[in-house]
Amino acid sequence: MGTNLRVLRPEEWDDWFEKLELAFGESEPPEARALWRELTEFERAVAVRDGEEIVGTACAFSFRMSVPGGAVVPTGGLSMVSVAATHRRRGILTSMMRRQLDDARAAGEPLAVLTASEPAIYGRFGYGVAARHVRARIDRDRVRPQVPPGTEGVRLRNADPVAALEECEKLYARLVPSRPGMLERRPGWERQGVLDPGGWREGASALRCVLAEADGELRGYARYAVKPEWDAAGPKGTVLVHDLEALDPAARAALWHFLFGIDLTSVVEAKSRPVDDPLFHLVGDIRRCGLLLRDLLHLRPVEVGAALAARRYAAPVDVVLEVEDSFCPWNAGRWRLTGDASGASCERTGDAAELALGAKELSEAYLGGTSLAALAGAGRVRELRPGALAGAATAFAWPVAPWLPHGF
Repeated sequence: MGTNLRVLRPEEWDDWFEKLELAFGESEPPEARALWRELTEFERAVAVRDGEEIVGTACAFSFRMSVPGGAVVPTGGLSMVSVAATHRRRGILTSMMRRQLDDARAAGEPLAVLTASEPAIYGRFGYGVAARHVRARIDRDRVRPQVPPGTEGVRLRNADPVAALEECEKLYARLVPSRPGMLERRPGWERQGVLDPGGWREGASALRCVLAEADGELRGYARYAVKPEWDAAGPKGTVLVHDLEALDPAARAALWHFLFGIDLTSVVEAKSRPVDDPLFHLVGDIRRCGLLLRDLLHLRPVEVGAALAARRYAAPVDVVLEVEDSFCPWNAGRWRLTGDASGASCERTGDAAELALGAKELSEAYLGGTSLAALAGAGRVRELRPGALAGAATAFAWPVAPWLPHGF
């Protein structure tokens, strides 16, 4: 008997989610499970069955994501992908990827994104690493952030994370256009930031929140927990930074200064920060920050023309791209990209190609986090007209590194 892919029905969700948990070897606490059910877009979720057994799961979320230049673009967010260990290498993952990209195209979404449990899986479907993040474990006893002028004017106050959520979300929304890769949060997604089941804490405190204000206006916030620890010499607890967002350098520095000064702690740990986080320029000894670079957001163009026209470019560009895309063949062929900081267009052309690259390479360069020149150095982008690579690499770069503040 063959497998059958169909849209998930609400009454099947519990069985579907349990199969997802089985594939990942973990169980979500009831609070998280309830939120995931609420966020599931059933018309964009699929189940693959072998007879009555669910052997494959996948869903997509209808996001809007910021791209270089500040536009917020409709984006399909692929998630909850699993294939039963008993049904590997039967084309189930390929069939689900095919369905999700076709659905994104039908929905008019020029981009698709995902976060990967294993980065090597999705390159064959045209996804590339478009944003990275940094994990930091900082020796607080030897590293303290310097504070810029104006920090003394920032007032900090403790707040209940849930009670302050609406105010914090308004600040977050103001920041979305400023950094590529950030997602507008549709209703319900804001609760992910304050979800705090006891089973997730691993000995840490409940989630805490501190607000930074100036002239009566919220200028930043941090959500964190404290994990106490003692040895024969005394306390050596850890401050676990979940989120920190700020509108200006003074508020940002004031929040970090507070987190570094919490009593009975000796480590500040942040699981995800942008690769260009200003924090790394506030500290005097970067060696003691324990930085670890990891992949974060994987992206692929669903519609090459619309995707490249949606973003802006750091320098004027006029280049013909030869795109190879076997999984989404409507993208394959030659495209003339013209644009600058004020706008862009990308249309089919019969002109001679000047750069040749695959969908995966275009994906990695799209948000400005990976240089086309670096990809060319690895033999993954070919220059067909002298000078085309330097011009395109300069144009695709962006002053602010891409970053995804939360998973999905």
